[in-house]
Amino acid sequence: MHIEEHHFRQIVVTALRNIAREVDVIDSDDLDPKLTDGVFQVDFETGGVFVLSQQVPVRELWLSAFSKAWHFRYESGAWFERDTNEPLEKVLSALFTKRLGKPITLSNPGPAA
Repeated sequence: MHIEEHHFRQIVVTALRNIAREVDVIDSDDLDPKLTDGVFQVDFETGGVFVLSQQVPVRELWLSAFSKAWHFRYESGAWFERDTNEPLEKVLSALFTKRLGKPITLSNPGPAA
């Protein structure tokens, strides 16, 4: 599915804002989330970083965490990892759960408003 660049950027802005809102309410002093143009980054006070960034030429969101990378494509109102087809919220929830040592459940950050 091809998405026009302007529409893709709008979808990304909405998704990153939605993720940032959910991360902001996680009860942990270890998190330092930052949302900038096309990038959502979470620095951890005890070391480590998660980075979710838009990749406009390929119309993907790329996630880097724990020295690993995932590539998500937007389809049918949600973001799915291009190789495993896992939803973005499932991958992020598992990463935050592992990092913080307590259950974290994030919701689908897609569809654009």
